[in-house]
Amino acid sequence: MARKYVSMRNLRFLLHEMFKVAELGKSPYFARHNLTTYKLVLDEALKLGDKLLHPIFEEMDRKPPELVNGEVVVHPLTRKILSEFGKSGWISASFSEEHGGEQLPFTVAAACNFIFAAANYSGSVYMGLSAGAVHLIQNFGSDDLKKTYVDKMIQGEWQGTMALTEPQAGSSLSDITTCARPDGKGGYTLTGQKVFISAGDHNGADNVVHLVLARIDGAPAGVKGISLFVVPKKRVEGNGDLVFNDVTVTQVFHKMGYRGAPITELSFGEKGDCRAYLVGEANRGLVYMFQMMNEARLGVGLGATAIASAAYYSALDYTRNRLQGRRLLSKDPLSAQIPIIEHADVKRMLLFQRAVVEGSLALILQCSFYEDMQHVAEGDDKERFHLLLDLLTPVAKSYPAEMGILSTSQSIQCFGGYGYCEDFPVEQHFRDMRIHTIHEGTTGIQGMDLLGRKLVMNNGKAFFLFLAEVRKTVNEAKSVSGLERQSAALEDALKTLEQVSGHLIALAQTQGPETMLADAVLYLELFGTVTMAWQWLTQALTASAALVKDPSKSDQAFYQGKLYTCRYFFAYELPKIKGLAQRLTDEDPLTLSMPSECFGD
Repeated sequence: MARKYVSMRNLRFLLHEMFKVAELGKSPYFARHNLTTYKLVLDEALKLGDKLLHPIFEEMDRKPPELVNGEVVVHPLTRKILSEFGKSGWISASFSEEHGGEQLPFTVAAACNFIFAAANYSGSVYMGLSAGAVHLIQNFGSDDLKKTYVDKMIQGEWQGTMALTEPQAGSSLSDITTCARPDGKGGYTLTGQKVFISAGDHNGADNVVHLVLARIDGAPAGVKGISLFVVPKKRVEGNGDLVFNDVTVTQVFHKMGYRGAPITELSFGEKGDCRAYLVGEANRGLVYMFQMMNEARLGVGLGATAIASAAYYSALDYTRNRLQGRRLLSKDPLSAQIPIIEHADVKRMLLFQRAVVEGSLALILQCSFYEDMQHVAEGDDKERFHLLLDLLTPVAKSYPAEMGILSTSQSIQCFGGYGYCEDFPVEQHFRDMRIHTIHEGTTGIQGMDLLGRKLVMNNGKAFFLFLAEVRKTVNEAKSVSGLERQSAALEDALKTLEQVSGHLIALAQTQGPETMLADAVLYLELFGTVTMAWQWLTQALTASAALVKDPSKSDQAFYQGKLYTCRYFFAYELPKIKGLAQRLTDEDPLTLSMPSECFGD
């Protein structure tokens, strides 16, 4: 039997009791789906996780990809994983019927992807990369591009990637130098180098299709001159043959964790024969790529949550079975030892992990629900859901990533010295977790996106909509017995968030945006903590309503666990915003004013 890595009970709680996904079926877009559909889909996802992904979780880590004769050799079951995801419809599940999909709600699809990532994060990413690339081609590519690439990628025969980063540019995409030159035949030849490309090459697929950001020769400087191209490892000739497209793997990076999927360095056009196919209009590549990037950022937050979930359930199982010590008041050294879960500090560590895991998952599903509602709503409501999703994307990416590191660290602590050894999986979870604060935009970039762009866009409309959403929950909780303190605390936290936000906006006007953004990561942390308190109060409301209906003994314990975890978050985590607020409203520009040479030699 597979080791537990997710709670299906919690998924059902979030999907059916909190977000009520069955009601989406009332709309024409999701009409073909119902509770029976969702149960079957979730059961199949768990079956796939248990039988295919989880059994090779450790093996993929112990035997990482290798570059052999110019090709990346991955775990032999990678091909089966990608093929199974393709032929069973997982890659295209949430796509529209028009684009060959099932129109499965994003909320349900995210829950399934959460299961896959918790079972084996490295094994799950191949599908997600292909799905993002296909979605982008479908939305912006020509009919020829769709005809040539989409079906093979949906079937899991070809891998999709996105290739943005360059050695000299890093996150500064305005400085990319990869160049596309017209070939005189309506196409382009490409030269350049890209680094840190996930699944950038491997023998688990027959072809790898890169979505590459590059400059057309003579294009404007900066981001306004960036275009997007489809660049396959093997191009399709007129007779249908696959021909090497002058895309070379120059390095496979050796990583701390997340070892089951290769991260590569690629060289394009070393022999002058790399063909590139323009997606959409020239010089609009970054606009197109942000669709895939934003989807990927939510995917990063989901992946971090999933890894933290797997680590939490390992720790929970261990602490229930590990006997050590006695209660502090027990004076008899010959009395039976107790499971360490009975010790208060171990309960604190487990509560922290549960708060991070289940709170982060709720936020990811909240964002997915907003995505679904854009297919249901019209007019102002449609815009409202779009703005809320846009605002919360950097939070949903960064909070699970940053807090997931702390959560998996606490999982190791629960195991004591054993957690630091390969005998148990939590050391791998800890290593796998660390990448999530980096890829698809570092936490610093997410902070600047939230504070410098999302907070003020449309004259702050998204922010005000968010405040209204949270206040609606606060007002509902005020009349629920047992939630009075939490509703009052979140109301105060909202006021703090508003005051800090107003202060920073005013600071930008008086001292410039550089001063405003100097501590953007701290603002992101404050915003994320308030957002998580909202998610936990919402879960507590749902659990409180369920307890009134006299549930079964096991359900009663589950709902009570939700209330305890909500109390924990408000008692231990939410108060931390006071220190953040103090720092953010202190106008001493410490990090800006300190000269670099003062860091020492």
